[in-house]
Amino acid sequence: MDAAVTAAVAPPTVQVRVDHHSAVHLAAASARTVAQRCGMPGALPDQAAVIASELASNLHKHAKDGTLYVQPLPLGAGLEILTADRGPGIPEIERCLSDGYTTSGTLGAGLGAVSRIATVLTIRSRAGGGDDAGTLVCARLTPPGGREAAQQGIGALCLPVEGEEECGDACAVVDTGESRTAAVVDGLGHGKDAAHAARTALRTFHDDPRRPLPDLLTAMNRALRNTRGAAVGLLRLQDGQADYCGIGNVRVVTVSGRQVDGRMGGQPGIVGWSMPVPQIRRLPLPSGATAVLHSDGVDTRWTHAPPPHLLRLPPPLLSAALVHGHRRIRDDATVLTAKQPPRPR
Repeated sequence: MDAAVTAAVAPPTVQVRVDHHSAVHLAAASARTVAQRCGMPGALPDQAAVIASELASNLHKHAKDGTLYVQPLPLGAGLEILTADRGPGIPEIERCLSDGYTTSGTLGAGLGAVSRIATVLTIRSRAGGGDDAGTLVCARLTPPGGREAAQQGIGALCLPVEGEEECGDACAVVDTGESRTAAVVDGLGHGKDAAHAARTALRTFHDDPRRPLPDLLTAMNRALRNTRGAAVGLLRLQDGQADYCGIGNVRVVTVSGRQVDGRMGGQPGIVGWSMPVPQIRRLPLPSGATAVLHSDGVDTRWTHAPPPHLLRLPPPLLSAALVHGHRRIRDDATVLTAKQPPRPR
């Protein structure tokens, strides 16, 4: 792969449900381990652990149905720690970002330390205790000079079936010049064999991600002949449009700040077994819009009447909100969200 191509494969996300105080220690340990696996230098693994500990502690003390997610950045060096919960929300975010500020009535203690350590911190919260109350946080931590990677308009979470370690879903995103190409793969079933099919498909994807999308799917079809097969969705963002080429139950949705602009599923078939001739279909991608690519482990009904605040979320928080609120726990679940890449300088 030449220097003009920047690529990353998103491994399964580490998930920590914060339903007991012991989860705070588990969150910190998980973040440190992921940072070490990412090759984060110096004190960065310990800083990742501090961020995770502070965020998990807030969830334990003040929130309900809180979950923390840890993973490498979808694109570029570094890692991200995300949290999602269902209340009570933060009424004064800016005040909570001050070091030393604490409160027993609202979520927020420790956010000052997180803001100071993280390369980029993104928070959205709805206070009030109603059904739509809750907080979403994304803290990205990168090596020195990695701020551009931390600001990428991409989000991705990939989770196995509850109770399993092997994930039959996988995803990847690649930037090549002015285009951004994303893949979500859902190996048939779940567990080890499904994970093998998904990894095989992504290896083919990374062989030459510049290829036309139908050619990429055709190459995946050949590579998966000796596996159980997979559903695959490929998405290329460029020139204000989203080109989609998919087989099976991987869906693409485009959203703006006010509405769902477009949605479609893949052609019937299985990559590796009974794949039809793949076709490109096109969706408009207005300036500022976000494209969402997800497996059927996320309930498609989220698009029927989504609240406006969901559609306004930046990509990392949108991925977290969809997984946290619309995941089918008996299936692997993957969401990849992306905006059009910035123009090269």
